[in-house]
Amino acid sequence: MYKYDQYDQSIVDARVEEFRDQVTRRLAGQITEDQFKPLRLMNGLYLQLHAYMLRVAVPYGTLDSRQMRMLAHIARKYDRDYGHFTTRQNLQFNWIKLEDAPDILAELATVEMHAIQTSGNCIRNISSDQFAGAAADEIADPRPWAELLRQWSTFHPEFSYLPRKFKIAVIAADEDRAAMRLHDIGLQIVRKDGALGVKVFVGGGMGRTPMIAPEVKDFVPFEDFLSYMEACLRVYNRYGRRDNIYKARIKILIHDLGAAEYGRQVEEEFAKVKALGIDPPRAELDRIAAFFAPPAFETGLGDEIDRSDPDFALWIDQNIAAHKQPGYSIVTISLKPRGGIPGDASSTQIDLMADLAEQYSFDELRVTHAQNIVLPHVRKADLYAIWQKLAEAGLAEANLDLISDIIACPGLDYCSLANARAIPVAQKITERFADLDRQRDLGELKLKISGCINACGHHHAGHIGILGVDRKGTENYQLLLGGSGAEDVSLGKITGPGFDEDGIVDAVEKTTDVYLRERQPGERFLDTYRRIGMEPFKEALYG
Repeated sequence: MYKYDQYDQSIVDARVEEFRDQVTRRLAGQITEDQFKPLRLMNGLYLQLHAYMLRVAVPYGTLDSRQMRMLAHIARKYDRDYGHFTTRQNLQFNWIKLEDAPDILAELATVEMHAIQTSGNCIRNISSDQFAGAAADEIADPRPWAELLRQWSTFHPEFSYLPRKFKIAVIAADEDRAAMRLHDIGLQIVRKDGALGVKVFVGGGMGRTPMIAPEVKDFVPFEDFLSYMEACLRVYNRYGRRDNIYKARIKILIHDLGAAEYGRQVEEEFAKVKALGIDPPRAELDRIAAFFAPPAFETGLGDEIDRSDPDFALWIDQNIAAHKQPGYSIVTISLKPRGGIPGDASSTQIDLMADLAEQYSFDELRVTHAQNIVLPHVRKADLYAIWQKLAEAGLAEANLDLISDIIACPGLDYCSLANARAIPVAQKITERFADLDRQRDLGELKLKISGCINACGHHHAGHIGILGVDRKGTENYQLLLGGSGAEDVSLGKITGPGFDEDGIVDAVEKTTDVYLRERQPGERFLDTYRRIGMEPFKEALYG
């Protein structure tokens, strides 16, 4: 994984001391909250319903054991003994005291971590495929490209105050494990005539006006990569709306202009940017890529796994993915226990995952956009030992991509923007569908819950999505069907009138009953929905 150089470290250290001075002045009453707000947001510090929330950046979801242990330490010392892993591959601490924030950032800086650009109208944390560098189906490791984007975008003077926040995802396989086309810019690394480059999608996003990013360029070679990204951002920065926060995202600009016209303007701008010579030489990508060189895999390992323990066999079937190296597997650790809070992990659990990474996975972990944790490089011979340790810590739920593997935002339990609670709904659904045999019979079924229209829970992209709304002062939940954040990307559609908290759980069950009745052999829930349409589900829900 990437290691800070002297420039990275000095930038982060200087930011910590700058923010320490700002906090000191705020606590002394020398600046008002209105004056302080943009300063704290530039350092990832939000004021939520009950306390400050600090969002820690985990670039492209990759971290090592020492960083993971620091997160556990901060959870114990400064929070309420847990952290919340997010859909942006970051981590949030929900109970931070303002006076502690500079010390937390200083401690993070000792392990090459920070909270820079995790908020504000800037280019946010670059996200990527959580299986990057390990997946059997990728054509290259996308993380060096993501790291190049991180270095280019950090404190970029022209893009520090964009019309709105800006999110970029990079993948390198046909299977999309990062919801790439639901980002402001989605990049897929592809090969053309033997050369690597990117296919560029621009204008995706969820929130109030969900849109799928159209393709604007089928191939941009590495030699033009940063110039083309600069041109994409320049056109948005110049013409993106600043008069209406709800129409400020790049998806609105592209919707208004049309993808073809936006692409034409980007080409014009690209010609100007290219002349500036900002694209790095190939040697710079090679230098960064060296940090992501494959670990020292053992050779000659067998692929056999002893499946005699039935519970272990279920976990293998559900939570293990194919690795590019024979004898190895990719392990996904579910942070979705029965009755738990999706994405939460205690400091003890975080420490355990750090230990497992150090002992079994070449000291590397990944955060997924589905709020789980990945050990990317695990010998198949070690899987049983890992599973046993996870089981002891309550982390061996065999439910990856099943109905209980729920994505959920913090909702009204924490967030000042939310209209409804998301966590209790997620907990009730996991209780209703607690039987693992029942979950496995339903098969792949991605359920996602947001507590407001901002869609931090990605409800638009759920096979089943739930949106919490305020209905005359009462929490109400709309049900959506047919969304997907994968390569078969689609947006969910609202079934009809909403439900109360218990009613939405019943509605989810009725929806799955229709699927079980109507499905054909081999169909996922999403396949059945696309074949039969909305009406059978509406009939079951509303009569």
